Amino acid sequence: MDFDRQDTPGGPTSPDSPQGPPPPPPYAPGPPMAPRFDPRHGSGEPPRRKSGWRIFWGIFTVLSVIANVALLLLFVGAIALFATGTYRGTFTEQVIESGPRADKIVVIPIEGVIDAAQAQRVYEELKAARDDRAVKGLIVRIDSPGGTVSGSDEIYNEIRKFRTEQGKPVVAFMQGMAASGGYYSSVACEKIIAEPTVITGSIGVIMEHFVIGELLEKKLGVQPVVIKSGEKKDWPSLFSAPTEEQLQYLRDRVITPALDRFLEVVAEGRKDVLTPEQIRPLADGGIYTAPQAKDNKLIDQIGYLDDAIAQVKSMAGLTKAQVVEYRQVFSLWSLLEAKSNVGIKLDRSTLLDLGMPQAMYLWRAY
Repeated sequence: MDFDRQDTPGGPTSPDSPQGPPPPPPYAPGPPMAPRFDPRHGSGEPPRRKSGWRIFWGIFTVLSVIANVALLLLFVGAIALFATGTYRGTFTEQVIESGPRADKIVVIPIEGVIDAAQAQRVYEELKAARDDRAVKGLIVRIDSPGGTVSGSDEIYNEIRKFRTEQGKPVVAFMQGMAASGGYYSSVACEKIIAEPTVITGSIGVIMEHFVIGELLEKKLGVQPVVIKSGEKKDWPSLFSAPTEEQLQYLRDRVITPALDRFLEVVAEGRKDVLTPEQIRPLADGGIYTAPQAKDNKLIDQIGYLDDAIAQVKSMAGLTKAQVVEYRQVFSLWSLLEAKSNVGIKLDRSTLLDLGMPQAMYLWRAY
């Protein structure tokens, strides 16, 4: 027996040994396997992620951000409401001078050019003061060059009505400027106090309008056509300079009646110190400083807000009082409304307003 011969699996160890099975061939990839059928998708393709959920979550996120901003604004408004004072309808009370809440003096401001919107705000503040039994008197704080005839007269009428119905003292305090319609509003009060540097007076009426006919015809080649039912229907006209007859017509029909009304309310408001004959020479449209106004008895006293407060306390028989001023309640709606009013809208109504002559109780140097 040959012990030197060794057989190993997989092949001989010598040339004389019989050959074993051949080695396996190198690996070759077979044909690609068919995709598995998924009955949920109805095809052999892998399911695709739908984009609908992505759109949904995007919209949801945007709406959530808007809602959170709105809640934040409301929260800030609520904090401002509680921080500023007592809530009364659409107003809060800003305390100017501390004192017993059972005895209050309300300061009602008239600021800027007087128009229908300002007259409405004054009406609402007077209503709030009328409904509050703790209110013992008013200070009408005026810083205005005047404005429309109707707006000034509405404010005057509401102040007079408050005095008549409530029987409570009302003092005008002129701060900076109280000219024309501003002075018209102040004579509705029982007493008038003005700061030393105030400008007041300007008792009179003004009406202005543009004449653009020559510009349209000679520069732009536009010829306006006016069809009217009567000769005076378009007096004054935007398209032609007024004649002396037209100017006299406007003086008689517009300016003089408005001036007579102005003199009437001044005579009523200052009847204790001035006669109608003394008032008419002062109604030349001119302005007066505080010392000049006092010399002409258009005002009662030169002083400051503290003097006006002391005057109301004295007239109401009070030693102490809480002095407050109304503030508009903050709301998201008012914020959006203010945002929407930004800018100039040149619509038909605005163009008509710009071109329409209007009688004004207004000091034009404002």
